[in-house]
Amino acid sequence: MENVKYQIPPAEVLDTLGKYILVDGFHTVIDLVKSHDNYIVDAVTGQEILDCYSYFASLPIGHNHPKLFYDDFLKALFRATIANPSNSDIYCPEYAWAVKTFAEFAKPAEFKYMFFVAGGAPAIGNALKVAFDWRTRKEMNANFLPPKAGYGVLHLKEAFHGRLGYTLSLTNTDPVKTEYFPKFDWPRITNPKIRFGKDGRISNATSVQRAEREAMIQIDRAMRRQEIAALILEPIQGEGGDNHFRPCFFKALRQKCDDNDIMLIFDEVQTGVGLTGRMWAYEHFGVTPDILVFGKKTQVCGIMATERVDEVPDNVFRKSGRINSTWGANLADFLRGARYLEIICEDNLVANAATVGKYFLDKLRAEVYDPKHAQNIRGRGLMIAFDFKDAATRNEFRRKAWDNGLATLSCGTYSVRFRPPLTFTKENVDEAIRIIKKSL
Repeated sequence: MENVKYQIPPAEVLDTLGKYILVDGFHTVIDLVKSHDNYIVDAVTGQEILDCYSYFASLPIGHNHPKLFYDDFLKALFRATIANPSNSDIYCPEYAWAVKTFAEFAKPAEFKYMFFVAGGAPAIGNALKVAFDWRTRKEMNANFLPPKAGYGVLHLKEAFHGRLGYTLSLTNTDPVKTEYFPKFDWPRITNPKIRFGKDGRISNATSVQRAEREAMIQIDRAMRRQEIAALILEPIQGEGGDNHFRPCFFKALRQKCDDNDIMLIFDEVQTGVGLTGRMWAYEHFGVTPDILVFGKKTQVCGIMATERVDEVPDNVFRKSGRINSTWGANLADFLRGARYLEIICEDNLVANAATVGKYFLDKLRAEVYDPKHAQNIRGRGLMIAFDFKDAATRNEFRRKAWDNGLATLSCGTYSVRFRPPLTFTKENVDEAIRIIKKSL
């Protein structure tokens, strides 16, 4: 084993960690050298596991992609790893290149401002600060009145936005993640989620339409009770159950926000950077948010905002100190994320996600669908899921699938979700289908 001074023998990893931390993750010790393409290699057993997990959708180009091993990139990455400067206050050429690359490959033209930070929850928190600041200053400028206290944030049922600060008041999936922590009583709105039949068409159209109307009524009621600064949602809810919504729902939300001086925020930490077959999931729906939150595949997290914030001249993007952090995200992560974006675009991996994702969905519907055990098969691009009859059956399937060489994730009450890298191939899909059928 190389560099034994800086490693624990693989067979001892879990026991060693168990002495110091809660080891509640997957009990697989990954071989960082031998893992390759779309496969995790277990350092203890040598088993190759087809990766439909990708570090919770944060690994966009698979393991040890050959284009990461160019000498000039590795030298820059080494410099960044050793130095780790405070990017928010002292600037270097590598940082400038990474930000420029992000802007060229990932920033849509509609967005004017960017802000970077480490972690999805801090990114959400800063997005809300943008909205609070904007709404407060807009009211003050218009009415020459002191700022109001207690602006609220509209959010959806079954949302997951993080486990820190403001996000504790938004997340409402598993109560374990939020219970007993102090929270704001912000208005929670019905999520009019779609269900799909075997043919991929909406199977609950009537109830969805009813839920959409109820959501609009709830928004109106909330606005009468409390001043609202922002409405935040995931374009496709991930942890809450891979819940999809109709485009008309997003358009109605956009109109509500426009009519009531509310910032519309899309949390694309999980859906962003190609997973849905578009660079950003909002591009499917004909609606542009005022603030877009990114993370995971970008390696650094942060927000982008449109010119709507300029309705307030001294907004947070112009007034120093309103939003900031020590590192403004890690420089090594910046470089890795920027290189990922280059490779994603060079290799047309967003288009690949759309093509291979459709193939995956078609195969699931044709070969796996079962009204009792594998139903509500759904997805956009490679963001795919289906339902079991209950959580116990789902959990048993995931255990068997992992033993048979397929890594998956759970979501919602009884769903399994697939989060493969954007490099996933049709051959990988065929292998995944074989393992799914075997595990069922």
